[in-house]
Amino acid sequence: MRTVLNSIFLLSGLFACSCVDKVQTDYFPDNTPIASWFSDTIRIKSDKIGQQFLITDFGAINDSSVLQTAAIQNTIDSAFKHGGGVIVIPKGTFMAGVLFFKPGTHLLVSEGAILKGSDNISDYPLLPSRIEGQNIDYYAALINAYNVDGFTITGKGKIDGNGLKFWQSFWKKKEENPECTNLEVSRPRLIFIRNSNDIRLQDVILCNAGFWTSHYYKCNNIKILNLRIISPFAPVKAPSTDAIDIDACSNVLIKGCFISVNDDAIALKGGKGPWADKDTSNGENTSIIIEDCKFGFCHSALTLGSESIHDKNIIMRNCNVEKAMRLLWLKMRPDTPQKYEYITIENIKGEATSLIYIKPWKQFFDLKGRKDMPHSSAENLILSNIELKCDVFFDVEASENYSLSDFTFRNLSIETKNAAFDKKTVRNFKLQNIRVNNGYIE
Repeated sequence: MRTVLNSIFLLSGLFACSCVDKVQTDYFPDNTPIASWFSDTIRIKSDKIGQQFLITDFGAINDSSVLQTAAIQNTIDSAFKHGGGVIVIPKGTFMAGVLFFKPGTHLLVSEGAILKGSDNISDYPLLPSRIEGQNIDYYAALINAYNVDGFTITGKGKIDGNGLKFWQSFWKKKEENPECTNLEVSRPRLIFIRNSNDIRLQDVILCNAGFWTSHYYKCNNIKILNLRIISPFAPVKAPSTDAIDIDACSNVLIKGCFISVNDDAIALKGGKGPWADKDTSNGENTSIIIEDCKFGFCHSALTLGSESIHDKNIIMRNCNVEKAMRLLWLKMRPDTPQKYEYITIENIKGEATSLIYIKPWKQFFDLKGRKDMPHSSAENLILSNIELKCDVFFDVEASENYSLSDFTFRNLSIETKNAAFDKKTVRNFKLQNIRVNNGYIE
């Protein structure tokens, strides 16, 4: 029998959405059971997954000013030739350009170790890649794993993208041409994993990415546990440093992470364009759980879009937000057919500029000759047990290009500067115990 979250009400009618006083649901929002895989968060021990290959045994030296790409890649290649193993970054700072991991190889960043990315774009070759919902040539990431099932990144060390020069180049280009896109400025991602299953990242620090921090494309069974993912929003803003980009993936667990970046914290992608749903290089995101995380500054804690065609069975629960511009952002792209469905956000506390933000996303709009406008929808959305201070409660705009239906807001306690609420923007909108400032709405 499906369990439900317990609400604890105070005498005044307020409630406390404690991350302790609750019963976890055993089902995704569409009532399909949550597999036991999502409950298994036992830490992987790197010494149990293969022979260890220390990069200093293959010529790497502890010198942050010397490019170590060849020595570290040689370590990876040697491990692969010996049937696989764990590439160990020891205590110290080691700078590298692009690294390609191979089947059976893993990465351990030891406590006190820093794997530092080069800030010279010539150290990141252009290759067939995937970026912003398109399969195009783009710069390889610092860490790349293509078709590497079982790939793991572990350890308590740091992977530092060393992104300052890339950020400065972006803002200079933006001054020269305010309409320039990300693709017009040469910047590498920190981690790119594609066409791989059973991926595990745990405990490491990911910081200062030149572009997106971690990007997963067409992967299944991803666990991201206890990571600290950070990039600055001041004094220099680190542009487009999304923490986690999920791109046409299924079965994803993001748990116990701290995220503060100068863009979206967690973004679901999958393709863009007027016929994106017909392109087999694109795909849907399904069965994603985000829990027990803390969010510092970010453009949104959870974003669906802007390059996304279908997201289903998404749960975000038991999280705290601080300084987020939005808790939930649905980017409704008018040149792309999109369907967002069965989304539950529950047991959330903290502060944000907007609780929920749904508006047309018109950046780089391009129908590519299509004469009719694709229609999109967002439906079966639940916001439950949320206690939030925000500037705007309901930042939602109706549009003829998309429909919103079957929303449920339950047990919300909202303190806001802008309490405006238009229930008519959503068909079949259910409200249960919604307290905004000093009153209840129905």
